[in-house]
Amino acid sequence: MIAETVCSAVSAAGLGIAAVTAYRKRFLAAARIAAYALLPVGLVMTGVVGWLASTAFSPTAWAGFGVLGAAWLLFATTRAVERRGGGTRKERRAAKAARRRGEAPPASEPALDAGDRRAIGPTTAPRRTDAADDFSDIEAILKKHGI
Repeated sequence: MIAETVCSAVSAAGLGIAAVTAYRKRFLAAARIAAYALLPVGLVMTGVVGWLASTAFSPTAWAGFGVLGAAWLLFATTRAVERRGGGTRKERRAAKAARRRGEAPPASEPALDAGDRRAIGPTTAPRRTDAADDFSDIEAILKKHGI
């Protein structure tokens, strides 16, 4: 009963604001405000407000919301772990097989990061150990640009 009264008051206030807005020749904004103002009355008339009021005080409903939140959390966590791990198991296997054959992995498959490379084994690419060699690329770029 109180929820219906509040929704009716909110709708009346919104329609009043829409009338003032239309009086100021802002018809598009007035129509949008009127649409928002009619939503609470429509929700009362369809029974949604009564259902929400009974749901708000139901412990079973809150437990259900908790279960839905836990499910969402599991979906989000597994997706984040999958993205961080370099894709699905099938994609990682294909990338590993391509490296063994000496091929580059297909473009649709993600490249593995350093942690995945260590788990697979040593790479065939030569590694630089001298610190001066690390800066030779930077020096070449600077010389190219005249710096």
